[in-house]
Amino acid sequence: MVAQTPALMRRIAHLDMDAFYASVELLRYPQLKGLPVVIGGGRRREDDLLAQVRQRYPDREWGIEHLAEIPVDVFPRIAGYSGRGVITTATYAARAFGVGSAMGVMKAAQLCPQAILLPVDFEQYRHYSRLFKSIVRDIAPVVEDRGVDEIYIDFTHVPGGQREGGRVLARLIQKCITDATGLTCSIGVAPNKLLAKMASEMNKPNGISILFIDDLTEKIWPLACRKINGIGPKAEAKLKTHGIHTIGELAACERDGLTKHFGKSYGAWLFDAAHGVDDRPVVTESEPVSMSRETTFEKDLHVQHDRAALGDIFTRLCQQVAADLQRKGYVGKTIGIKLRFDNFQSVTRDNTLAFFTADPLAIRQAAGQCLKRIEFKRRIRLLGVRVGSLVKAADAPSPTSTSEKSLSSAFVVQEPPPSKDSPYEQADLF
Repeated sequence: MVAQTPALMRRIAHLDMDAFYASVELLRYPQLKGLPVVIGGGRRREDDLLAQVRQRYPDREWGIEHLAEIPVDVFPRIAGYSGRGVITTATYAARAFGVGSAMGVMKAAQLCPQAILLPVDFEQYRHYSRLFKSIVRDIAPVVEDRGVDEIYIDFTHVPGGQREGGRVLARLIQKCITDATGLTCSIGVAPNKLLAKMASEMNKPNGISILFIDDLTEKIWPLACRKINGIGPKAEAKLKTHGIHTIGELAACERDGLTKHFGKSYGAWLFDAAHGVDDRPVVTESEPVSMSRETTFEKDLHVQHDRAALGDIFTRLCQQVAADLQRKGYVGKTIGIKLRFDNFQSVTRDNTLAFFTADPLAIRQAAGQCLKRIEFKRRIRLLGVRVGSLVKAADAPSPTSTSEKSLSSAFVVQEPPPSKDSPYEQADLF
C-alpha cells in the first residue's frame, strides 16, 4: 500500500514595499536618509532643484549625475507651504511626527515644518514596481498584483515556502529585492490573504512576520478591529457603539447578532474575519474594468478665465489615458469625466460610443461632449478622464464605417443635458 503524501499547509504571503515612493527618492538622494521627507504637492519638474543648486553653489558643475551630491540645505521644506497638495507617502522619520499618506501638505507642515518636500515621479515608481514584481515572479510565480507597492504571493508549493512557516522563502525574496533595487519590503506569511495582510504590518520596516491559525488568540484578537482590512472608520465607529473595540471582542459575538446589526453579507464577513477565515485565492490575472487619469489643481480654476489652462490639462489627461490603454493592449467605449468643484461637490458624466477606441482624439471628443452636460457655476479643483467597458484590443469588434465617420452620432447619452439657463456657454468648453 502506497502512503499518501500529506497535504501541504496553505501559505499565503503579503509583500508591502516600505515607504515605497520615499524609498525610491532616497535612491536618487541618499543624502536625505534618516531625515523627515514627504513626497507630494505636485509633479516632478526635473530641472527645478538643479537650477536652485546652481544658483546657490555656482562654483562647480551640476548635472543629473550629481543629484546625490546636492547639499541638504538646497532641498525645499514644507514650512510655509500654501496649496492643497496631498502627501503620497513619507519616510519613517517624518511619520514619527504624525505625518502620513493622504494627508494635506499644509497639515503636514504644521506637524513637521522641517520636513523636506519632494514632488512625485510616477514614471520612476512604476519602473521599480515592475522590477520588484518581476524578481518575485522569478522565485514564486503565483502573484496577485494589488497596486504599485504591494502583492500577494502563494508560497504553498514553492520550494522553501513551507520551511519555518514560509520565513525561509520570505528571507530569500527580501534579499533578492534589496540586492537588485536597494529597496526594502515587509512580508507577512499566513494561511490566507486576510491574515497575511495583517501580518505584513506587524514588523515594519524590512520585517517578516509568520502567522498560523493557532496564533489568533495571542497575536490577532488583542488588535483593534480597524486592523482588519475591510473595516473602515464608519464600521469601526458602529462597532464601538456596540461595545466592540478589539478583534477578540468581535470574535466573541454571535453571527446572527452581527448580521442583524450590519446586514447579512457584511455581518457574516465580520464574523469570519474575526476568526481568521478567508478562502479567497491568489488571483494572478484580472481584467481591468476601466482606466483613468485625474489631477487636483494647485488653485481652483475658472471655466472662462482659465480656459486655456483647463484645455491643456484636459487634453493631456485624455492623451495619458489613451497611452495607458495602448500600452496595456485595451480599448474601451464608455468615456467619462469627473469634476470636483471648490465646494467639494463631485460630478461625473459618461458617454457610450458605438465602437471601442484607445485613440486620444476620440477620447478627447467624447469627453468633451460630457462637459457640455455640466453646469459650471463654481471654480474647479479636480478634473479626471475615464475610459470604461474595456476589452482586449485584439478581441474588440471592428468599428463600422458609420462610427468611424462620426463621433457625435455614436453617443448614447446617459444623462440629460443641463438647462439652457447655465451661466456659461456649454458648447465651447475647454
